[in-house]
Amino acid sequence: MATPAQYRGTGKRKTSVARVILRPGDGTTWFNGRTIEDYFPRDTHRKMVLAPLKVAGVEGTFDLRVRVHGGGPSGQAGATRHGIARALVEADPELRVPLKREGFLTRDARIVERKKAGLHKARKAPQFSKR
Repeated sequence: MATPAQYRGTGKRKTSVARVILRPGDGTTWFNGRTIEDYFPRDTHRKMVLAPLKVAGVEGTFDLRVRVHGGGPSGQAGATRHGIARALVEADPELRVPLKREGFLTRDARIVERKKAGLHKARKAPQFSKR
């Protein structure tokens, strides 16, 4: 039995990592065992996640299977968007230019800076006292 075509992409943002599998289908979503509505209750996060499919014009033609961990909802949504875009490029290399133009293939490398010794936070110094 031949397995159906599937396309993989790994997306990252902040401390979140999303492993995405796209399969030709009717647009079913699976995020860590839940639907997209259950996993991302905010509409802005859902729109962010599905934006690459909209730009590529393939909404409803791929089933989405995502395992995502680390970070919070915004980081996970960004990581998922990155992973979907990478999987779409694997499925159709012609989509690279429009997805790159929208910035979906660029990894957002901003992460939280570590706290340094002698400081309150990464850069916040203790209050100066003259005496």
